[in-house]
Amino acid sequence: MGLELYLDLLSQPCRALYIFARSNNIPFEFKHVELMRGQHRTEEFRKVNALMQVPALRDGSFTLTESIAILLYLARKFKTPDHWYPSDLQKRAKVDEYLSWQHVSIRGKGSKLFLTKVFLPLLTGQPVPPEKLEGVAEKLNVVLKQFEEKFLQDKPFIAGSEVSLADLVALVELMQPVGAGYDLFQQRPKLAEWRGRVEEAVGKQLFQEAHEGILNIQNLTADQMPPELLEHYKHQFLKQASQN
Repeated sequence: MGLELYLDLLSQPCRALYIFARSNNIPFEFKHVELMRGQHRTEEFRKVNALMQVPALRDGSFTLTESIAILLYLARKFKTPDHWYPSDLQKRAKVDEYLSWQHVSIRGKGSKLFLTKVFLPLLTGQPVPPEKLEGVAEKLNVVLKQFEEKFLQDKPFIAGSEVSLADLVALVELMQPVGAGYDLFQQRPKLAEWRGRVEEAVGKQLFQEAHEGILNIQNLTADQMPPELLEHYKHQFLKQASQN
Protein backbone atom coordinates (compact mmCIF):
# COMPACT_ATOMS: atom_id res chain seq x y z
CA MET A 1 0.00 0.00 0.00
CA GLY A 2 1.43 3.36 -1.03
CA LEU A 3 1.01 6.80 0.46
CA GLU A 4 -2.61 7.97 0.72
CA LEU A 5 -3.77 11.53 1.35
CA TYR A 6 -7.37 12.07 2.46
CA LEU A 7 -8.31 15.52 1.22
CA ASP A 8 -11.03 17.91 0.18
CA LEU A 9 -9.67 20.90 -1.73
CA LEU A 10 -12.34 23.16 -0.21
CA SER A 11 -10.15 22.99 2.91
CA GLN A 12 -7.12 25.31 3.17
CA PRO A 13 -4.84 22.73 4.88
CA CYS A 14 -5.77 20.13 2.27
CA ARG A 15 -4.89 22.49 -0.57
CA ALA A 16 -1.50 23.25 0.97
CA LEU A 17 -0.74 19.53 1.21
CA TYR A 18 -1.95 18.85 -2.32
CA ILE A 19 0.15 21.65 -3.83
CA PHE A 20 3.23 20.71 -1.82
CA ALA A 21 3.03 17.03 -2.78
CA ARG A 22 2.33 17.72 -6.44
CA SER A 23 4.99 20.43 -6.82
CA ASN A 24 7.59 18.08 -5.32
CA ASN A 25 6.53 15.04 -7.36
CA ILE A 26 5.63 13.09 -4.23
CA PRO A 27 3.67 9.98 -5.26
CA PHE A 28 0.34 9.64 -3.46
CA GLU A 29 -3.17 8.35 -3.92
CA PHE A 30 -5.76 11.11 -3.64
CA LYS A 31 -8.58 9.93 -1.38
CA HIS A 32 -11.38 12.46 -1.84
CA VAL A 33 -13.37 13.03 1.33
CA GLU A 34 -16.26 15.31 0.37
CA LEU A 35 -17.00 17.64 3.26
CA MET A 36 -20.21 18.94 1.71
CA ARG A 37 -21.58 15.39 1.68
CA GLY A 38 -20.48 14.64 5.21
CA GLN A 39 -18.03 11.92 4.19
CA HIS A 40 -15.66 12.99 6.98
CA ARG A 41 -18.32 11.94 9.51
CA THR A 42 -18.66 8.35 8.32
CA GLU A 43 -17.52 5.28 10.24
CA GLU A 44 -15.27 4.36 7.33
CA PHE A 45 -13.32 7.61 7.61
CA ARG A 46 -13.27 7.40 11.41
CA LYS A 47 -10.95 4.40 11.00
CA VAL A 48 -8.44 6.73 9.31
CA ASN A 49 -8.92 9.71 11.61
CA ALA A 50 -10.90 9.32 14.81
CA LEU A 51 -11.23 13.12 14.94
CA MET A 52 -13.20 12.98 11.66
CA GLN A 53 -11.30 15.86 10.09
CA VAL A 54 -9.30 16.30 6.91
CA PRO A 55 -6.52 16.17 5.96
CA ALA A 56 -5.21 12.78 6.99
CA LEU A 57 -2.33 10.64 5.80
CA ARG A 58 -1.93 6.89 5.64
CA ASP A 59 1.48 5.49 4.78
CA GLY A 60 1.23 1.71 5.00
CA SER A 61 0.11 0.99 8.57
CA PHE A 62 1.12 4.48 9.74
CA THR A 63 -1.52 7.22 9.99
CA LEU A 64 -1.08 10.91 10.71
CA THR A 65 -3.38 13.89 11.15
CA GLU A 66 -2.89 17.68 11.40
CA SER A 67 -1.73 19.41 8.24
CA ILE A 68 1.49 20.92 9.60
CA ALA A 69 2.63 17.56 10.96
CA ILE A 70 1.85 15.96 7.60
CA LEU A 71 3.72 18.66 5.66
CA LEU A 72 6.81 18.18 7.82
CA TYR A 73 6.55 14.39 7.53
CA LEU A 74 6.46 14.62 3.72
CA ALA A 75 9.32 17.13 3.60
CA ARG A 76 11.51 14.85 5.70
CA LYS A 77 10.53 11.51 4.19
CA PHE A 78 10.94 12.63 0.59
CA LYS A 79 13.90 14.93 1.28
CA THR A 80 12.35 17.85 -0.57
CA PRO A 81 14.54 20.84 -1.51
CA ASP A 82 15.97 22.59 1.54
CA HIS A 83 14.19 25.89 0.97
CA TRP A 84 10.83 24.35 1.92
CA TYR A 85 11.93 23.65 5.50
CA PRO A 86 15.47 25.07 5.75
CA SER A 87 18.28 23.27 7.53
CA ASP A 88 19.65 26.69 8.53
CA LEU A 89 18.63 27.09 12.18
CA GLN A 90 17.40 30.67 11.98
CA LYS A 91 15.57 30.30 8.66
CA ARG A 92 13.83 27.20 9.97
CA ALA A 93 12.90 29.10 13.12
CA LYS A 94 11.22 31.77 10.96
CA VAL A 95 9.18 29.10 9.22
CA ASP A 96 8.24 27.56 12.58
CA GLU A 97 7.35 30.99 13.93
CA TYR A 98 4.80 31.61 11.20
CA LEU A 99 3.39 28.08 11.33
CA SER A 100 2.87 28.52 15.10
CA TRP A 101 1.21 31.93 14.71
CA GLN A 102 -1.13 31.31 11.81
CA HIS A 103 -3.75 29.06 13.41
CA VAL A 104 -5.77 31.69 15.27
CA SER A 105 -4.63 34.66 13.21
CA ILE A 106 -4.54 34.39 9.42
CA ARG A 107 -6.35 31.07 9.25
CA GLY A 108 -8.74 31.82 12.07
CA LYS A 109 -9.79 35.29 10.89
CA GLY A 110 -9.85 34.33 7.21
CA SER A 111 -12.02 31.30 7.92
CA LYS A 112 -14.40 33.39 10.03
CA LEU A 113 -14.94 35.83 7.15
CA PHE A 114 -15.46 32.94 4.74
CA LEU A 115 -17.99 31.24 7.00
CA THR A 116 -19.82 34.48 7.72
CA LYS A 117 -20.13 35.51 4.08
CA VAL A 118 -20.72 32.12 2.45
CA PHE A 119 -22.20 29.77 5.04
CA LEU A 120 -24.19 31.98 7.39
CA PRO A 121 -26.78 32.89 4.71
CA LEU A 122 -27.12 29.19 3.82
CA LEU A 123 -27.63 28.20 7.44
CA THR A 124 -30.05 30.95 8.43
CA GLY A 125 -31.72 31.76 5.12
CA GLN A 126 -31.06 35.43 5.84
CA PRO A 127 -28.54 37.89 4.35
CA VAL A 128 -25.63 38.82 6.57
CA PRO A 129 -26.02 42.27 8.17
CA PRO A 130 -23.40 44.61 6.62
CA GLU A 131 -22.12 45.72 10.03
CA LYS A 132 -21.45 42.09 11.02
CA LEU A 133 -19.50 41.44 7.85
CA GLU A 134 -17.54 44.69 8.30
CA GLY A 135 -16.61 43.70 11.85
CA VAL A 136 -15.29 40.31 10.74
CA ALA A 137 -13.38 41.88 7.83
CA GLU A 138 -11.75 44.41 10.15
CA LYS A 139 -10.40 41.63 12.38
CA LEU A 140 -8.87 40.03 9.29
CA ASN A 141 -7.36 43.38 8.27
CA VAL A 142 -5.61 43.62 11.65
CA VAL A 143 -3.81 40.29 11.19
CA LEU A 144 -3.01 41.08 7.56
CA LYS A 145 -1.20 44.20 8.73
CA GLN A 146 0.65 42.10 11.30
CA PHE A 147 1.58 39.59 8.62
CA GLU A 148 3.04 42.27 6.35
CA GLU A 149 4.91 44.11 9.08
CA LYS A 150 6.10 41.19 11.21
CA PHE A 151 6.52 38.23 8.89
CA LEU A 152 6.93 39.52 5.34
CA GLN A 153 8.59 42.89 5.99
CA ASP A 154 10.66 43.79 2.88
CA LYS A 155 11.74 40.22 2.07
CA PRO A 156 10.70 38.29 -1.05
CA PHE A 157 9.45 35.44 1.17
CA ILE A 158 8.82 34.86 4.88
CA ALA A 159 12.14 33.08 5.56
CA GLY A 160 14.21 35.19 3.17
CA SER A 161 14.98 34.81 -0.52
CA GLU A 162 13.24 31.49 -1.26
CA VAL A 163 9.75 30.09 -0.88
CA SER A 164 9.08 27.92 2.18
CA LEU A 165 6.27 25.96 3.77
CA ALA A 166 5.34 29.14 5.62
CA ASP A 167 4.64 31.01 2.37
CA LEU A 168 2.62 28.17 0.90
CA VAL A 169 0.48 27.77 4.02
CA ALA A 170 -0.01 31.54 4.30
CA LEU A 171 -1.12 32.09 0.71
CA VAL A 172 -3.46 29.11 0.66
CA GLU A 173 -5.11 30.44 3.82
CA LEU A 174 -5.52 33.89 2.30
CA MET A 175 -7.32 32.43 -0.70
CA GLN A 176 -10.21 31.33 1.55
CA PRO A 177 -11.67 34.84 1.95
CA VAL A 178 -10.89 35.49 -1.74
CA GLY A 179 -13.18 32.56 -2.50
CA ALA A 180 -15.89 34.34 -0.52
CA GLY A 181 -15.52 37.39 -2.79
CA TYR A 182 -13.26 39.45 -0.51
CA ASP A 183 -10.28 40.63 -2.58
CA LEU A 184 -7.76 41.29 0.14
CA PHE A 185 -4.89 41.73 -2.35
CA GLN A 186 -6.41 44.62 -4.30
CA GLN A 187 -5.33 47.40 -1.95
CA ARG A 188 -2.13 45.72 -0.73
CA PRO A 189 0.60 45.86 -3.42
CA LYS A 190 3.25 44.25 -1.21
CA LEU A 191 0.95 41.32 -0.51
CA ALA A 192 -0.05 41.05 -4.17
CA GLU A 193 3.59 40.94 -5.30
CA TRP A 194 4.39 38.28 -2.71
CA ARG A 195 1.39 36.26 -3.93
CA GLY A 196 2.77 36.36 -7.46
CA ARG A 197 6.17 35.11 -6.32
CA VAL A 198 4.68 32.22 -4.34
CA GLU A 199 2.41 31.17 -7.21
CA GLU A 200 5.36 31.29 -9.60
CA ALA A 201 7.46 29.17 -7.23
CA VAL A 202 4.89 26.38 -6.88
CA GLY A 203 3.50 26.61 -10.41
CA LYS A 204 0.62 28.87 -11.42
CA GLN A 205 -1.33 26.14 -13.17
CA LEU A 206 -1.11 23.83 -10.16
CA PHE A 207 -2.11 26.67 -7.82
CA GLN A 208 -5.13 27.50 -9.98
CA GLU A 209 -6.14 23.84 -10.22
CA ALA A 210 -6.06 23.44 -6.44
CA HIS A 211 -8.19 26.57 -5.93
CA GLU A 212 -10.80 26.04 -8.63
CA GLY A 213 -13.39 24.70 -6.20
CA ILE A 214 -12.99 27.37 -3.53
CA LEU A 215 -13.06 30.18 -6.10
CA ASN A 216 -16.47 28.90 -7.26
CA ILE A 217 -17.83 28.26 -3.76
CA GLN A 218 -20.31 31.13 -3.94
CA ASN A 219 -22.40 28.96 -6.26
CA LEU A 220 -23.06 26.58 -3.35
CA THR A 221 -26.71 26.18 -2.34
CA ALA A 222 -28.22 24.60 0.75
CA ASP A 223 -29.88 21.80 -1.22
CA GLN A 224 -26.44 20.51 -2.23
CA MET A 225 -25.80 19.47 1.38
CA PRO A 226 -27.49 16.62 3.32
CA PRO A 227 -30.08 18.08 5.75
CA GLU A 228 -28.44 16.45 8.78
CA LEU A 229 -25.06 17.91 7.83
CA LEU A 230 -26.61 21.34 7.29
CA GLU A 231 -28.15 21.14 10.76
CA HIS A 232 -24.82 20.05 12.26
CA TYR A 233 -22.98 23.00 10.69
CA LYS A 234 -25.73 25.38 11.76
CA HIS A 235 -25.40 24.26 15.37
CA GLN A 236 -21.61 24.44 15.31
CA PHE A 237 -21.42 27.80 13.56
CA LEU A 238 -24.04 29.53 15.67
CA LYS A 239 -22.37 28.19 18.81
CA GLN A 240 -19.04 29.57 17.62
CA ALA A 241 -20.61 32.91 16.73
CA SER A 242 -22.11 33.22 20.21
CA GLN A 243 -18.63 32.87 21.74
CA ASN A 244 -17.12 35.74 19.72
